[in-house]
Amino acid sequence: MTLNPMSQLIAGLPAQLRWAADLEPPRVAPAAEALVLGMGGSAFAGSVAALVAEAAGRRATVHRSYGIPPWAAAAGPLVAAVSYSGGTRETLDGVEAARAAGLRLAMVTAGGRLAELAVEHGYPMVAIEAPPPPRSAVGCLAGAVLRIFEAAGLVSLQSAGLREAAEVVERLVGGGEGPAVALANDLAEALDHRVAVIYGAEGVGALAAYRWKTQINENGKAIAYCSMLPELDHNEVEAWSTYPGISRDRIGVVWLRDSADDARLSRRAEVTRDLLAGRVSMAGEVHAQGEGILARLFSLAVVGDLLSVALAERAGVDPMTVDVIASLKGRLAGEGL
Repeated sequence: MTLNPMSQLIAGLPAQLRWAADLEPPRVAPAAEALVLGMGGSAFAGSVAALVAEAAGRRATVHRSYGIPPWAAAAGPLVAAVSYSGGTRETLDGVEAARAAGLRLAMVTAGGRLAELAVEHGYPMVAIEAPPPPRSAVGCLAGAVLRIFEAAGLVSLQSAGLREAAEVVERLVGGGEGPAVALANDLAEALDHRVAVIYGAEGVGALAAYRWKTQINENGKAIAYCSMLPELDHNEVEAWSTYPGISRDRIGVVWLRDSADDARLSRRAEVTRDLLAGRVSMAGEVHAQGEGILARLFSLAVVGDLLSVALAERAGVDPMTVDVIASLKGRLAGEGL
């Protein structure tokens, strides 16, 4: 079976996770908490590491903007700057702010100015070995941040979890003919010409839902939204009671389920879905696979990756290019932004 370039990159996720599992962690001094600087796929990588750290009882915050949060200078976290290109404006601005505040830094990048700063100042760095675009290098990026966290004592050894995730994703993708591919194609049919709304419970499901949203945006060039339980039960659930024509004919809801969800959240998902039956189109439900948190997360995420490509193919657009983003960056670069 011949895969398009983006599908080939998605099929390479297991190899990225294994690369991260075999990675020699950089030397990083122990830290009580971490701050990750990143945008887009790099920020998602930080969120993956933050989720693992949270499960271990440690705090890691992802900052998706210029500079650093006001609390950071006083708290003194380890700052992990993540940028595939090494030239992300917001991230570089955050690095300068962290340096001015005297914070410890570590870098994750494939090159560019971020790599230059690491060499100039002797910062620990993990050099990414994955082809562009950045959103398809998520296994390397997330694995690299996790290994930095591991070196800093924020999380336990990650190699086994990364290898399990690689095995689960490999089985699901199956060289382009696995169950995740078939599921993604079925979901693409259900979501064709609809706005996708992705629901997941706080934790693995919510983070995977965010990945689905951004991948549908970038690869599928389509509008998508995500929300998480239990918060959506306190506001969004009410929105499906009006404009039934739009809800049933123009929206498609996908539920992401994790076997490790809090039992109360699982019950909320069931009750909420029953309540919305008939009010909004239900495109499908996807269940996490595997035992560890990384396997469960990436088993959900890879279905969304594949779905985004299937939607792009149905729409006749190229999932590799991001012309609007490139144009935006070009215009802002002229203003130093």
